[in-house]
Amino acid sequence: MALIAPSILSADFARLGDQVAEAAAAGADWIHVDVMDGRFVPNITMGMVVVEALSKVTDLPLDVHLMILEPERYVERFAAAGASLITVHAEATPHVHRTLQLIRSCGVKAGLAVNPATPLDWFEDLWGDLDLALLMTVNPGFGGQRFIERSRQRLERLRKSRDAANPNALIEVDGGVSPGNAADLVKLGADVLVAGSAIFNSRGSIASNLAALRHAVEG
Repeated sequence: MALIAPSILSADFARLGDQVAEAAAAGADWIHVDVMDGRFVPNITMGMVVVEALSKVTDLPLDVHLMILEPERYVERFAAAGASLITVHAEATPHVHRTLQLIRSCGVKAGLAVNPATPLDWFEDLWGDLDLALLMTVNPGFGGQRFIERSRQRLERLRKSRDAANPNALIEVDGGVSPGNAADLVKLGADVLVAGSAIFNSRGSIASNLAALRHAVEG
């Protein structure tokens, strides 16, 4: 069964602890934390202080996605703050393998992300060092974007590569995930679905929105 990781990028930050608790009560599997630096992506979001605060209000794994340049400079601090899994971008560091090793040396699971136009070849020599492969299905930096349709073919290719090299690694999809495409994404190979605006919105409660996404995946 696919895991659902609500992205707090779309949450109400004035009620962040309450909203995370609501997501946990509604059956969320992970909490996805989008860290942005205003350099690798145009936006600036949150850092170690937020991760540390979240670790005190939820027992769910904190899935920390570093959309920052030179992530190796901050890995140890995010691990100490309570990250369960740290994902870095292939495009953001000149020493990807070293950074993945650093993450694991901190006792944290290691993930590698690629942007929509980045070749999937990045994963070929690194599967053995990965706990998770994150496929961006929008251009990173902002929530609420439309899913890039050609990502379906990329996801299928990524799954075949993973199955051949490291079946234990999870594939995570981030960007434009909704009840309308969730089942297809799981069928194509997604193990973890990141959803922000599909869960945190004014159209429905967190519980009802998460239930709709879960029903789509399981139905």
